[in-house]
Amino acid sequence: MSNETVYAIASGKGGVGKTTTTVNLGTALAEAGERVAIVDTDLGMANLAGFVSLSPDSTTLHDVLAGAASTDDATYQLADNIVAIPSGTSLDDYAETSPEGLREVVDDLRSQFDYVFLDVGAGISHETVLPLGLADAVVLVSTPEPAAVHDTTKTIELTERSGGDVAGLVLTRTRAESDISHDDLADRLEVPLLGTIPEDAAARESVYAGTPLVVYDPDGPAAVAYRQLAAELTGVAIPTPDASDSEERVGGASGTESDDSDDGREAAHDDVSSAITEAESDH
Repeated sequence: MSNETVYAIASGKGGVGKTTTTVNLGTALAEAGERVAIVDTDLGMANLAGFVSLSPDSTTLHDVLAGAASTDDATYQLADNIVAIPSGTSLDDYAETSPEGLREVVDDLRSQFDYVFLDVGAGISHETVLPLGLADAVVLVSTPEPAAVHDTTKTIELTERSGGDVAGLVLTRTRAESDISHDDLADRLEVPLLGTIPEDAAARESVYAGTPLVVYDPDGPAAVAYRQLAAELTGVAIPTPDASDSEERVGGASGTESDDSDDGREAAHDDVSSAITEAESDH
């Protein structure tokens, strides 16, 4: 098992599958029995808010970073073994946040969970750079497109400036018939290639179904690749789940409720699609 337990999932460009990667890595590990927390550290554009049924007065990471709530107050149960800490959507609340408080949040979660995934916002800002230095390692997400790969170099530079370490590169939406060498792309960036996620129609379908891809189509090529990536990244043996059992355990389209509510309030899974669709509409 890897000594790294906190990962920042980052990209230089939006729409490359960063949130999808965060959710599916976390879900695969949760299915393997690991306790997982996923955190939306994009304070300005809440990507994970759709995983929970948030009312205007719901507690979010904004409240925690404003000193008005604890981490536990903003923790929502998604399914067995996995919780989410969403950011808020209010610009007024965003203005009250102190991003420096994220260090305490990460330390708190590190002590409670086996793995913590920080969904980092794209672009260059203080709140983007901060998680890169707080994580044990940074997972770079990009498509093979030249513009996306080029923007990844900026994330690498930001990681270095923040004192963080790059775990490697994940390429999404890859095509077997392409003449692009994925290894060459990683070599060009001077980082290891952690894995590739093939283009898969089920990825979009899973978003609209409100179900993580590794649950929605567990035998599909992208789902298999995400489980392999989770195993490669962490060293955890990831089982191949039975589709019907997975929907019950990880809040699939059936909407079955989790029996374990001690680690946070239960999420409304019907809202999952809105979160990822808005964040990654071209995935």
